[in-house]
Amino acid sequence: MKTAMMNTKSPFLILVLVLLLSSCTEEEAEKEAALDAYSKSVISYFQEIALGFEFGSATKITRRWETNIKIFVGGSPSAAHLAELNKIATEVNQLATNNFKMEIVTDTLQSNFYVFFGSGDQYGAIYPGLKNLVGSNLGLFNVSWNGREELVGGYMYVDIFRANELEQMHLLREELTQSLGLANDSFLYPESIFQQNFSTKVTQYAKIDKDLIRLLYHPGMKVGFNFDQVEVALTQILLAEII
Repeated sequence: MKTAMMNTKSPFLILVLVLLLSSCTEEEAEKEAALDAYSKSVISYFQEIALGFEFGSATKITRRWETNIKIFVGGSPSAAHLAELNKIATEVNQLATNNFKMEIVTDTLQSNFYVFFGSGDQYGAIYPGLKNLVGSNLGLFNVSWNGREELVGGYMYVDIFRANELEQMHLLREELTQSLGLANDSFLYPESIFQQNFSTKVTQYAKIDKDLIRLLYHPGMKVGFNFDQVEVALTQILLAEII
């Protein structure tokens, strides 16, 4: 008797489920349509820049610092280098809304990130595994992460001998910003700090760069999100900002 009752109700249940699924699909489509062209381009660019790394076989998911990044400076930085480093830190801290902070520390034991200003050979002596890369790179960054995919350490360098002053400022901003978890390059936006082609003209964040930083360090974004999860999360964040 119970079986008969369940069977007579099942077509109705199936119909309800179909209607609910259809409603959810339509709702998602409406939400996506509500985003303007720029917002959609931000989502697409975020997916290109923030998932995985340009080199290597790391999984293409979001990674970021869940603790503050504490920077110790080494080598031979100029006053201009230090001023620019503090400027970048201030800009990043203003964009992050999940309590993340970029700090400059004077004690290496307190640091979890090292910024070196010097020659490629000097940097290669500190990190022998990079000796084969410094010859063809005026700037490099490396980051490490834990089992939860959270960034926990890293180091970078800016060549102050082969690069001119403007190039040095560009390299400092690019390598440090990519160390936040925005690790890929792109040919898409010439004004972006993530532009694949090397450009001395890019020494400031473009509007879309600022959006990528603030969205990665937004409470609504999480570590370990894949391509599709990023689209859902960013759509929700950006739509909430429109309302």
